[in-house]
Amino acid sequence: MKVFFTNIFIIVFKKTWPFWVGGSILAVLNILFFALTQRPWKITTGFTYWGAWIFQGFGGRPNNWSYFQGEQKMVALEQWFYSNDLSILNFGVILGALISVLLSGQFKIKRIKNFKQAAFALVGGIIMGYGTRISFGCNIGAFFSSVPSLSFSGYVYGFFVVIGAWLGTKILLKYLL
Repeated sequence: MKVFFTNIFIIVFKKTWPFWVGGSILAVLNILFFALTQRPWKITTGFTYWGAWIFQGFGGRPNNWSYFQGEQKMVALEQWFYSNDLSILNFGVILGALISVLLSGQFKIKRIKNFKQAAFALVGGIIMGYGTRISFGCNIGAFFSSVPSLSFSGYVYGFFVVIGAWLGTKILLKYLL
């Protein structure tokens, strides 16, 4: 019996899954989330709430911002980390990723090689975060929740992600490696 569970552990956590397995699992989770919450899967909105709650904790008033003027967003501002479903989902994604990387033995803390690498990572993160907020979504909302509903915007987004990934790879290879 111990050998059986050891083999299952190796198959699930140590070996690389085919893309279709990971995609199928994500599709089922997306359907379950939609069935339970009656709305598409979102990620960055939950992080926006985290930032607003932290800002409120320091005495800020994000309820005056135009972004939070809708009824649903005002309710979210009155909630807190543990009572908002998007917040709990984001925490689950982070915790699940951590557990996965720990079980697979892939967790490593790496030293930053040079200032240039750190600067590119910081600027890239800021651009990505800003872009997700001005477009009201990241790849989860803009692609993963749009394509299954046959939204044209999801396909346009996917096309430009491919172009951006290709261009980003060229820049990475030229300036960082």
